[in-house]
Amino acid sequence: MNQDLFAAKYQAQWQLFEQWLNSLDNTIPKDKRPKFDATADIPHIYRQLCHHLSLAQSRHYSAHLVEYLNQLTLRGHQYLYQTRTKSAVGFQGFVFHEFPRLIRERWKLFWLAALLFYGPSLGIAAAIQISPELVYSVIPPEQVSSFRYMYDPQGEHVGRNRDSGDDFLMFGFYIRNNISVGFQTFAGGMLFGLGTLFYLIYNGLVIGAVAGHLTEIGYAETFYSFVIGHGSFELTAIVIAGMAGLNLGAALVRPGQLTRLEALKQASKVSMKMVYGVILMLVIAAFLEAFWSSKGAIAPGIKFAVGACLWLFVLVYFLFAGRRRAA
Repeated sequence: MNQDLFAAKYQAQWQLFEQWLNSLDNTIPKDKRPKFDATADIPHIYRQLCHHLSLAQSRHYSAHLVEYLNQLTLRGHQYLYQTRTKSAVGFQGFVFHEFPRLIRERWKLFWLAALLFYGPSLGIAAAIQISPELVYSVIPPEQVSSFRYMYDPQGEHVGRNRDSGDDFLMFGFYIRNNISVGFQTFAGGMLFGLGTLFYLIYNGLVIGAVAGHLTEIGYAETFYSFVIGHGSFELTAIVIAGMAGLNLGAALVRPGQLTRLEALKQASKVSMKMVYGVILMLVIAAFLEAFWSSKGAIAPGIKFAVGACLWLFVLVYFLFAGRRRAA
């Protein structure tokens, strides 16, 4: 194919790509930047452009055409690479700076959510040591039997039912289950905070009842060595989801000088940032639960040691991460 036919065939693609570049070019005044069709597949066009440049060079087309295509690919690489870099930097900034700082700034809300979650949990666990039958007031008998099986010290996999799949299937199950609990706790804030109060207390009672019952029947080592590994991320994430929900509820109950709708919009910006962090923590918890906590072959002493380190990591993360940037 000669140069004229080559250029005529692909000129429209090159012009479309150049139009996209110009629409992002900060050196061009906004009112003079071309409007761009957002439905165009820019990555695909960019790959085609790189191929066209290679063809033009191998066929020894004019220096002017080769230079034109080369400039387009260089500009395209700069914008595409810069976009990916900004996304990576933004994610890193959120994880290591913004998220922990956000939790520290609202420490009163954190401790309120923690009290609503851990208070009932510890209370029912202690009560079951005195009156073991109390477990059935929180959990149905068939589920109690299921928990006994799941945390039987003789089990090959701890924390799993008889019909559980392999590690990857359980990883997906744990993600779905964990995020479901976190979302319910957060979304309950839309009911003036009452839904969040309910889910924090309810989940605390269930977890406390399970812990209290398994401790009372002598399965303490198996149960606590299982939960300590992923519990640092999962339980803290539930508390933070409660924070996010209570933040929404507070905006609805006490909107101040704003309308309730406007107060809710402002509070949701903060709450959603909390939820992003919650999702990340719950995914980490699901990974640990599927590939570490459930392994019955790992000695409980090792699990306790690793779990203690993970709890320390979470504590240090929320106490100190992001302080230097804030300063």
